Amino acid sequence: MEQRKKIMVQCIITIPVDKVWNYWTQPRHIMNWNIASEDYYCPSATNDLREKGTFSYTMALKNGTNHAEHKGTYIDIIPQKLLKYEIEDGRIVTIVFSEQGHETEIIQTFEARDNLSVEQQQKGWNSILQNFKRYCEDPATVK
Repeated sequence: MEQRKKIMVQCIITIPVDKVWNYWTQPRHIMNWNIASEDYYCPSATNDLREKGTFSYTMALKNGTNHAEHKGTYIDIIPQKLLKYEIEDGRIVTIVFSEQGHETEIIQTFEARDNLSVEQQQKGWNSILQNFKRYCEDPATVK
């Protein structure tokens, strides 16, 4: 079996890892940042944060013409350090959270889909990660 190409996106967020972890894993926060662009919103999110636990996030166009589910099962969890999961289509995603003083680096690696260009996939996942960064760093976000 041919190994899938891996794509990486990353950012540094100017808040401590404990807050970053909570914003990444709690459904009430996920619904505020899990979008690819301003045309989308996240109407629902569930997260059973344990090994073999499942999650499901819905990303939908605000005009109602399209929606997508991001679903998976956790393989490995190290609180405030690592999330590894398998998406429904069998691809693996690894997210590493690295505390750097009062900042947190996130490195997200995922296996590429065959039917989209690497550039499209990297752009989409990076857009969501940048929305997460904005959410975390926004003074209006409930700390």
